[in-house]
Amino acid sequence: MKRAVSISLGSSSRNKQVVATFQGEPVSIERIGTDGDVEKARRLFAELDGKVDAFGIGGVDLYIRIDDREYPLRSAFYLVQDVRQTPVVDGRGLKHTLERRVFELARPSLGEVPRLRRAFIPVAVDRIGLAKAVSEIADEVIFGDLMIALGIPIPIYGLRQYRRVARALMPFVSRFPMSMLFYGSEGTEKEHQPKYQRFWEQADLLAGDFMFMKKYLPQDLAGKWVVTNTTTADNVEMLRARGVRVVITTTPRYEGRSFGTNAMEAALTAYAGKGRPLTEEEINNLIDELNLRPTVERLNP
Repeated sequence: MKRAVSISLGSSSRNKQVVATFQGEPVSIERIGTDGDVEKARRLFAELDGKVDAFGIGGVDLYIRIDDREYPLRSAFYLVQDVRQTPVVDGRGLKHTLERRVFELARPSLGEVPRLRRAFIPVAVDRIGLAKAVSEIADEVIFGDLMIALGIPIPIYGLRQYRRVARALMPFVSRFPMSMLFYGSEGTEKEHQPKYQRFWEQADLLAGDFMFMKKYLPQDLAGKWVVTNTTTADNVEMLRARGVRVVITTTPRYEGRSFGTNAMEAALTAYAGKGRPLTEEEINNLIDELNLRPTVERLNP
C-alpha cells in the first residue's frame, strides 16, 4: 500500500490516519502533529525518508506564490534539510488548483455558484488561489493579513491592492524566523480572542485556513458562508451552533475529517508514483480523474 505522511508543526490532538481508495488503489494518509516542536518534526522527516511514498509539510509553507513568482520561506527548509529520497509537498499545488476551482467543483452540490456581497479573508498570503475564487463571487473582498498575521490594524480592500502589498512584503516575510511563520496550532487550545470583529461580522462569506479563523470567529455567525479546510466533525458542529448557513471544506472528508492541502497533495503524489511533486496540470487532471470534490454542508436554513 502506498503511504503519504503529513508531518505538521500543529497540534497532535488533530492526528488522523485513514485509507483512501483512488481508482481502486488504497493509499494510506496519515497526519502527525508535533505540537510546535521543530526538532521533532525534522527528525521525523529524516527517519521516514525513503520509507514512505510522499511527505506533506504542515503548519508552515516552503514557498509562497504571488502571481508568477514564488518566494522561498527560508527557515521552513530546515525541517526537510535531511530528506533525500521522498518527495515533499506543502499543499500549494492544491491551493492553486482545487481551491482555485472550489466554486466550480462545488457547483453540483450547491446548485449554482453563489453571489455574495462582502467576503473577509483573514489571511490570504498562502491561499491566493482561494482569494481569486472568492473575488469572482463576492462584490467586495477584504483581506486581513496585516491585521491578523502581523498585528498592523490596516485592512486591505480588493485583490489588486492585496497583490501590491503582498509583493512589497514578501522579500521580508521570506526571511522571517520559524516563530513568525508557524501558524499550526496557535489558538486551537487557547481561549477565543475576539479581534477586528467588525470585519467578521459585516462579511457574508469568511474564507481561509480554519486554524486562523477559529481563534477569532464571532459567536454569532448567522447566515454566513464559510469556505475553509481541515475541519473535524466538532469544528462543523461549532459552526452549526453559531448559525453558519453553508460550510464548504475544500478537501474531501474521510471518516468525518478533512485533511490539509499538504496531506491531500502528498496522497495524490503517492498515488501517482512519479517520485516527485506533481505539476499543476497533473494535479488538475487527477482532480477530474478521481472526481475529487469539496465537501458542501448546509448547516442552517
